[in-house]
Amino acid sequence: MTRKIPDGPFRNKERTKKILIESVGEILTKEGFTGLNISQIAAKAQVDRKLIYEYFGGLEGLVKEYLNTRDFWKFNSEQIEQSIEGDTEDLGKRTTYMVLEKQLDSLMNNEEMRRIITWSLCEDLKPLRELNKDREALAEPFFNTVTDNHFRDKNKNLRAVMAILISSNYYMTLISQMNGSTICGIDLQKPEDREEIKKTLKQIIDWSYL
Repeated sequence: MTRKIPDGPFRNKERTKKILIESVGEILTKEGFTGLNISQIAAKAQVDRKLIYEYFGGLEGLVKEYLNTRDFWKFNSEQIEQSIEGDTEDLGKRTTYMVLEKQLDSLMNNEEMRRIITWSLCEDLKPLRELNKDREALAEPFFNTVTDNHFRDKNKNLRAVMAILISSNYYMTLISQMNGSTICGIDLQKPEDREEIKKTLKQIIDWSYL
């Protein structure tokens, strides 16, 4: 659908910025990160490329702003505190499984989210590094407050378990949705196979807490 920004001296800066940000997402979803450059984004948004420099300082600034509006894992401090308070009784067991289940479903259902993950694997871009650091920082209060003490004297490391499972979710969903591949005969595009993966994720978390 063609989008045009009204001409004249009263051009709406915020509306233009929003269109530029959304253009990044549209290009990323349809063409992948290789299609992201100043000229392509400006053409998609139907604006002068100079506005990208004026409003965002360049491509990197625009990408950073885009990621800030599209990071599907962000929570505010109040949500984190509420989650931690609710996790003290079961030592975070319920939350660890819910995070994995939500991640699996989100990656399967959201093309834009998968493109961001692929992008972060293939490009060493400062905004992408910052995004990963932010996610790591987001998880620290949960580990520090809820789970680390419980697992300190045990022969299991929940951080290592979660690192393996989160990485597995990334890989399984990416190859399933991007080229239709299976792993060990498991096809995540089949609801019954996806449920088997969820059941197994829960079993692994249950084992971790034994």
